[in-house]
Amino acid sequence: MSSDQSNPLTGILMKVSSIVFFLGMQTSIKLAGSGIPLGQITFYRSAFALVPIIVYLAWKGELRAGLHTNNPIGHLKRGLIGISAMSAGFYGLILLPMPDAIAIGYAMPLIAVIFAAVFLRETVRFYRWSAVTVGLVGVMIISWPKLTLFREHGLQSDAAVGAIAVLLSAALGAAAMLQVRQLVREEKTPTIVLYFSLVASLLSAVTWFFGWVILSWEALALMVMAGFCGGVGQILLTESYRYADVSTIAPFEYTSIIFGSVIAYFLFGEVPTLSTAIGAAIVVAAGIFIIYREHRLGLERRAARKASTPQ
Repeated sequence: MSSDQSNPLTGILMKVSSIVFFLGMQTSIKLAGSGIPLGQITFYRSAFALVPIIVYLAWKGELRAGLHTNNPIGHLKRGLIGISAMSAGFYGLILLPMPDAIAIGYAMPLIAVIFAAVFLRETVRFYRWSAVTVGLVGVMIISWPKLTLFREHGLQSDAAVGAIAVLLSAALGAAAMLQVRQLVREEKTPTIVLYFSLVASLLSAVTWFFGWVILSWEALALMVMAGFCGGVGQILLTESYRYADVSTIAPFEYTSIIFGSVIAYFLFGEVPTLSTAIGAAIVVAAGIFIIYREHRLGLERRAARKASTPQ
């Protein structure tokens, strides 16, 4: 990041704004999603996200460059994994209280560390493994009361199925993160963002053959709003990293549990359970520790490079 672009406050404000828009997306889906096929939900989410994304890229003069790709298969794989993660996450969101869905979803960056070590052979040291283990314990504290409902109700338990759906979404989301890390080696960010929405829209549209429902005007408006909020949230998230380091911005991801709990209380009458509150606190602490540790390692690496550079 160039020094003239560095503006941590702007980056933080954009990050928090992106969270608000993503919560707007989730709220719209939760309000309208019951009874709507998942493929139809993901289509509206992806297709209408293209509107702000295309406008944004055109305004920046990056639309033509964004359409150019050297790795269409990579984008297809990213789209398949991403749309699967999105579908599972939306399903869990519909079945679970919003604070629970958000808190369980925090498992994604923890699982991404495991996947990076296993599949990309990245070096993960003791401190990060410890933080990941503690974080996953927090996820289990949130999930376990719901998963145990399988014993009595099986697949009839919305809470149990919802928890599994969000955990699956987190695992698939972690896999999608690895695919993005492969893509960024040869593709530009606008290309990755644009092609994900394009591929996700096309893949979701195929589900029309399996039966969509006719939406009421209210449900249609909510679905369009979900897509628009998702697109704007993605733009703000991408832009936030132009102004501040990842280590500065990333901890603010956890404000989503605060905002989400407020929305859930006033719109749905949902209050976080004690296990959700305790588990979320553990997961957030583990996540912030990983971010802090990576920040320190980054400073050490930069200092080492500077020391080895001839003066």
